[in-house]
Amino acid sequence: MSDYRLGIDIGGTKIEIVALDAEGQVVLRHRVSNPGTYQGLLSDVKKLVDDAHTRTNPYATVGVGIPGAVDAHTRLVKNANATWLNGQPFADDLQDILGFPVRVENDANCFALSEATDGAAAGRHVVFGVILGSGMGGGIIVDGKPLKGLHDIAGEWGHTPLPWVREDEFPMPKCFCGNSGCLERFLCGPALAESWKGAGNRSVQGIDAEISQKGCTSG
Repeated sequence: MSDYRLGIDIGGTKIEIVALDAEGQVVLRHRVSNPGTYQGLLSDVKKLVDDAHTRTNPYATVGVGIPGAVDAHTRLVKNANATWLNGQPFADDLQDILGFPVRVENDANCFALSEATDGAAAGRHVVFGVILGSGMGGGIIVDGKPLKGLHDIAGEWGHTPLPWVREDEFPMPKCFCGNSGCLERFLCGPALAESWKGAGNRSVQGIDAEISQKGCTSG
């Protein structure tokens, strides 16, 4: 059996790999930019895994969190804000390119399960975990197991509509999911950047400093 476990987080802008030893301690962490293409993602993940295997154990197991869901029936990715992942057999293609089994799960489910197992929500029967980043994710854990729902997207609160919309707020912004006015279109990083800095901006870097400065000035 492997003494190490490799965990990979695929986000809208980055890919990060972490290696844990038998005691659960982080022994390796490395982050690269997300290439923004499907084949580029497969290639970059393989490079990260190969490098981590040489530095830990060639038999270290691999788990991957993605900003979407793998449909249990078709094995295709859906509901990913990195839209070029949608419709792709990512889990199967990744296994083929690596040459061994991997586990692929929704990133918010992974986060919520981690907190429910030995984190802030340890010992709780029902846990709801929230991710705010390039998109908005949500995971529900019941008695230590992810609640996925009929369509494998239970807990995805980012695609509920903005409540109490005023007439002057129409038309609502379009979402990649096909609906308009999803909460994600207001609260995810790129949406906040556009709201604060203007159309075309995706980075929230510096917004907190601007808020603090304006707060001091107004005070």
